[in-house]
Amino acid sequence: MPKIKPLKFDWDPVKAEKNIVKYDVSFEEAATIFKDPLALYYDDLEHSQKEKRELVIGRSTTRERLLTCFMVRAEDTIRIISARTSTHGERQDYDENAEIE
Repeated sequence: MPKIKPLKFDWDPVKAEKNIVKYDVSFEEAATIFKDPLALYYDDLEHSQKEKRELVIGRSTTRERLLTCFMVRAEDTIRIISARTSTHGERQDYDENAEIE
C-alpha cells in the first residue's frame, strides 16, 4: 500500500496575525479542517485572477465550522490565505452534505 504524505501548510505570518484580529481564527486552527472527511471544496472564482484559489468548509478541531480560503502552492503544500467562521448558509450547505454521506 502506498504511503500517504502528510499535508504541509504555509502562510504569511503578518496575514495570519491580521486574520486573528479580524476573525478570531488562527491559521493553525484553520489547517485542522483539512482532516474533516466531510469538508466541502469550492473553486473561488471571484478571487482567482492571479492564481487558482479554493474555499473549503469543514469542522476544525476546536469549533463548529470554518471557511478557509487557500491555494495549493506545491504538490504537497497548502497555502492558507484567510479563515473565518462560516455563515449560516455555509453551515446549511455543510450539514446537508453531511446528511447525504
